[in-house]
Formats: sequence, structure tokens, C-alpha cells
Amino acid sequence: MTITIPDKLYFKIGEVAKMAEVPTHVLRYWESEFSGIKPKRANSKQRLYRRQDVELILKIKTLLHDQGYTIAGARKLILSGAETPEPLKKQKKKVPAAVSEPLSKIKEELLDLQSLLNSKKD
Repeated sequence: MTITIPDKLYFKIGEVAKMAEVPTHVLRYWESEFSGIKPKRANSKQRLYRRQDVELILKIKTLLHDQGYTIAGARKLILSGAETPEPLKKQKKKVPAAVSEPLSKIKEELLDLQSLLNSKKD
């Protein structure tokens, strides 16, 4: 998903929240957790984000929401300056037959016990 950032000098918190698809309170929290997000303040105390702030916010959102990083992990990755890794595809691991057969028997026995207990309740 590619988000195009409009060609403006400053963005209000509501505009950034819409672009990043997160609530405004999340952006305020991220400001306290990531030192790279430093919005200017207008005379009315309104937060004004620069383009580089918006780009960093979008990167943080990708790391946290799409790739499953924790706040600490995302902070460490950003501070190290490393390239953002591609998201790992969730692969279903194949279980060896030596393990899967006994597990399926145990599951079958547990289901039998469950049905037996349910029939005794009635």
C-alpha cells in the first residue's frame, strides 16, 4: 500500500492521522516514544508535522501494525538506521508424521471425553 503525501510544508495532526489511518492519540503517544517525531507548534499550540515527520510516522505504522514489531523493536530498528525488512510471510509449518499422528489420536480422545462429559450433564 503506497500512500502519497501531498506537497505541503506542514500537516495538521488530523491530516496525518487520516494518512496513517491511526487515531490522533496514537500519534501523540508515538511522539513520546520516538525522538525523531518533532512537530512544530503553531501560536495556537496546534501540532504541525513536517514531511519527514509524516514519512517517519508511516514507517513506524508499517513496522508496528503490518510487520508486528514492538515499540522497542521499532525504535531500535529506526535508531540503527537499518533498512526496513520485508514483512515475513506467515508460513504454515509442516509437522512431521511422527508428531502429528500421536497428536491427532490425543485430540480424538479429548473430543470423545468432551462428548462423554457433555452427555452426563444432560
